[in-house]
Amino acid sequence: MVDWLTSHGLVEYDTALSEMEARVADIRAGQAEEAIWLLEHPPLYTAGTSAKPADLLTPDRFPVYETRRGGQYTYHGPGQRVVYVMLDLTKHGKDVRRFVAEIEAWVIAALAEFGVTGETREGRVGVWVQRPEKPVLPDGSPREDKIAAVGLRIRKWVSFHGFSVNVEPDLTHYDGIVPCGIADHGVTSLVDLGLPVTMADLDVALKRTFPPSFGG
Repeated sequence: MVDWLTSHGLVEYDTALSEMEARVADIRAGQAEEAIWLLEHPPLYTAGTSAKPADLLTPDRFPVYETRRGGQYTYHGPGQRVVYVMLDLTKHGKDVRRFVAEIEAWVIAALAEFGVTGETREGRVGVWVQRPEKPVLPDGSPREDKIAAVGLRIRKWVSFHGFSVNVEPDLTHYDGIVPCGIADHGVTSLVDLGLPVTMADLDVALKRTFPPSFGG
């Protein structure tokens, strides 16, 4: 079985990281169950292993944390559901690429609970929504906004870090970075899309659509 953990209030990033590291070590040692941790952070930026210094546009705006998860710069803050995924991949096929795809599919299924069509794109990790009401890009391609970011790390086949879904964060806070290194597209949230979704609503959707292959 997988433990579902929910923290109320804002969890400091350092606190979350240390608790996640401890849980991963216990899972690896067979001393704890796998876990999904739902939380929110105070405003901050994190830099993944592929982050480029030039993509941090306002370094003094919020605390910046270097992290060993995959990906580039991303933002965390109130109104964004952070989902830390601590699963033993020895039980799930030891296929990291497939695991990331399954995480993205999980997010897409949860968004579909609210009538939102989330999509993935080749070469872009995360989940996107088309914005046909916005002007097209200079090359004529349609605008797309990112609604969920994915950044995982695997240690001895146990995953940690995870993904985040924007419910109702302050989207201007993304102005301090080039989110995930992609400047051509924007960032959105469920509320920005006109949906009166709460954090509790999203949590229910995430639990309802949790992939059976993950053992839930």
